[in-house]
Formats: sequence, structure tokens, C-alpha cells
Amino acid sequence: MIVLVWLHLVAAVAWIGGMLFLSLALVPGLKEEAFAAVRGALIRSVAMRFRLVVWSAVVVLLVTGPLLLTQKVASPWDPSAWSTILKIKLALVVVLLGLTAVHDFWVGPKVARMLREGGAGKNCARAWLIQVSPWLARVGLVLALAVLYAAVQLARS
Repeated sequence: MIVLVWLHLVAAVAWIGGMLFLSLALVPGLKEEAFAAVRGALIRSVAMRFRLVVWSAVVVLLVTGPLLLTQKVASPWDPSAWSTILKIKLALVVVLLGLTAVHDFWVGPKVARMLREGGAGKNCARAWLIQVSPWLARVGLVLALAVLYAAVQLARS
């Protein structure tokens, strides 16, 4: 059981820690003029590597989460505070996974292609997509932190 908890935590730390690093250190650091020539290529390269980390972590979380849940004595459908928090956490996870999939497999690749081809400002829809992409990542980070908060609540109740 302890190995499952450890794997679950390592996967969550890899995902959320990576999101924090990208949003608080890498992206702001690359806005310095010294990195202008390599900014796009570096962000694309890091994003592709991080996407592999994220989806590997998701697999681990989706395997270990239900296994850990079977170890819990209370039923998730029991009308207790614990089961209510669990339902909230699971709902947040579903939204987070959907948002991450949209960002990683549709918006992100489309924006990268537009920027690579130089067609970023050709129309309003493209410009809007470029503006939305980082906000999807930010909302994903907030959702991930909310999932983490719910997990702490579950562990403490």
C-alpha cells in the first residue's frame, strides 16, 4: 500500500511541480531579451518533453488512484464529508484531464504550427488561439492545485 501512495505522490509531484516550474521560472525567464532567438524552439522542446512526463504521470495516477480507493474503508457513495470531498476531487480531475488533453493535443500543436509557419497574426481566430493557449495552462495549474488541496483534505479526514 505504501508503494502505491508513493507512486501516486511522485506522479502528482512530477506533474504539478513541472507546471509550477514552467509557469514561475522557465517562461518568465525566457522573456528576457537574451533568449529571444531561442525562445520559441526552447519552449517547444521543453513542452514536448514535459507532455511525455505529464501523460506518464496521468497513467500512474489513473492506475494507483482507484487501487488506493479500494483500500479506503468508507464507500465513495456514503454521504460523509470524506465522500463529498472525493467526488469534488474526482470532478476536478476529470475537468483537468479534459483541459490538459485539449491543450496538449489540439491547442498547443496548432499554436506551435502557426508560430513556426509565421501565420500567427493572419486572422482574429489565430490570434485568439495564441492568446488562449497560455491561459489554458494557467487554468490547468489552478485546477491541479485544487486537486492537490482536495487530496490533502482527504488524507486529513
